[in-house]
Amino acid sequence: MNSTESLVGPNLEVELQESWATVNDRHRSSFPVVKPLLVLVGPTAIGKSRVALHVAHAMGTEILTADSTQVYRGMDIGTDKPTPSEWQGVPHHLTDLVAPDQPFNAGEFRRHAMVEIDRLHREGLIPLVVGGTGLYVRALLRGLWPGPPVDWGLRRRLEQEACEHGLDALYRELVCVDPDSARHVHPHDRIKVLRALEVYRQIGVPLSRAHRRHGFKERPFRALVIGLTMDRAALYRRIEARVEVELEKGLVQETQRLLDRGYTRDLVSMKSLGYRQIAGFLVGEYSFDEAVRRLKRDTRHFAKRQLTWFRKEPEITWLEVKEQEAPESTAAQVLVRVERLIGELGKLGDLEPGFLPEVGCGASER
Repeated sequence: MNSTESLVGPNLEVELQESWATVNDRHRSSFPVVKPLLVLVGPTAIGKSRVALHVAHAMGTEILTADSTQVYRGMDIGTDKPTPSEWQGVPHHLTDLVAPDQPFNAGEFRRHAMVEIDRLHREGLIPLVVGGTGLYVRALLRGLWPGPPVDWGLRRRLEQEACEHGLDALYRELVCVDPDSARHVHPHDRIKVLRALEVYRQIGVPLSRAHRRHGFKERPFRALVIGLTMDRAALYRRIEARVEVELEKGLVQETQRLLDRGYTRDLVSMKSLGYRQIAGFLVGEYSFDEAVRRLKRDTRHFAKRQLTWFRKEPEITWLEVKEQEAPESTAAQVLVRVERLIGELGKLGDLEPGFLPEVGCGASER
């Protein structure tokens, strides 16, 4: 029997909590120096949140959400935001930070996240970052290019050009001035096309060249990044099921409330999955069935893009999740790898040997 199998059972969570509790304050005091971090990523609908709850319970830690849509207040069903009753006693942070019409970006996320991570390290806890927004995770783990702030006057002029000449015309300009960025930006990704052109017009240097100079070489944490993946057909079935659940929970009504409150369809928040497709139905552009079809299709495409992004990121440990696999089982596999990380840090002298107590029958894993 391997260590993963030994961890799975009815008493898993209790055993893990008891093991983790034996880490004393003297050992925990190493965290602010070593800065260990656990990050759980993967495509939408794969079950990250449920797995994270079991991991957080076992480690006695808190969850930091890396999701660019869950930062908006009042956007709950369409973003699959866990409710406080679903937290199961595990504190969640970095959700409900701004109103749907307020700007928010990776830099803001990193600033908020660093505050929470520092607090948890001082409390002797390993923070657990969970989410599917790849840029947020990259900004946290590898730094963020300190580019020029948004020039709203220039941004408005670019928006006007897009309205007058079409986004395709601006994309063709981007191909001319910054072909490397253009290769990595979808022609219809309005936000990224405009931002790349905005930077070029501001500083006269292609955004791609500025990124290469920065290198994203910061390494502020000893991070263990675990990616969840799944057979594509199985993942797509989960996506279809999630869409149906969101509709049953009231996604249409939630979208209508947002529109009634004056949050217009051109807002970044209202262009996110679920709200964009349902808003089109609500204003009469197409039928309800067509809205559902588009939502399922676009969510599948989004999941594919997420996997493509994360597979290009370095140092991700991938776990294959079976379609019927219980989240407790996946959590057990995650915790085995956390134990390895702490063991490695101990061998390097960053932590005392034996810092982490046995987790289940983890000795067999070594």
